[in-house]
Amino acid sequence: MEALLSAKQVQELLNVDRTTIYRMLKDGRLTGVKVGQHWRFSAREVNDLLSSSGAHLSKMNLSSPVNVLSLHCVQPVQDVFAEIAEVGAVTADKDGTPLTRISNPCDFCKLIMGSAEGHQSCVASWRKLVEQKEPAPEFTTCHAGLQYARARIEVGGELIAILVAGQFYMQSPNAEEEAERLRALSQKYHIDEYLLAQAARNIPVLDDRRISKISGWLERVARTFEQISLERADLISRLRQIAEMSVINS
Repeated sequence: MEALLSAKQVQELLNVDRTTIYRMLKDGRLTGVKVGQHWRFSAREVNDLLSSSGAHLSKMNLSSPVNVLSLHCVQPVQDVFAEIAEVGAVTADKDGTPLTRISNPCDFCKLIMGSAEGHQSCVASWRKLVEQKEPAPEFTTCHAGLQYARARIEVGGELIAILVAGQFYMQSPNAEEEAERLRALSQKYHIDEYLLAQAARNIPVLDDRRISKISGWLERVARTFEQISLERADLISRLRQIAEMSVINS
């Protein structure tokens, strides 16, 4: 009996949303059968579709877990976390390169990231977080003077990405020191000093209790991303086995 996949499983494998799945069903790119109130799709047909798009499962490098980090699932979870925690957040790879768009960025960081040099400095800061030895999040000061931390995202014992959160002060900055820092940032990244100073006024100052909560939430969201990755890896592995069995039996 041919293996069938649910719409959710096909969505994960093709890395598209549910609407696209049903659009493909309607225009003939996918065929399905109705089982009760739900559609089911041929695992072999989905494999053929992946092959035709240049993503043949037999050639997919499953030893690299980043291939199974489902970013279209990660992004909305990250967005909700950042909004609830009232911090900025981003998921980056082991080189510090962002894999997602930044969630809930503050105006100050928007100005910094809007500069090519500033963006590169942020990536370098995220890369330093990857190099931290402690497994738990540790808040530290970024190149622009704000606090942030990371939680490790691991699959199969291998680090595949980090979830970064922050964009706040731990204590109110000294006025003279902040003015000097903003002046230096303005010159380095070619940003209007007045705009940068105005944006800096809205950077929140968080107490230890709030910071501890954010650290805990950061870890929990990272564990959620790991679970998403594991489930996607399992689906891909099973589909590859089905494809290999189909070749043997053909």
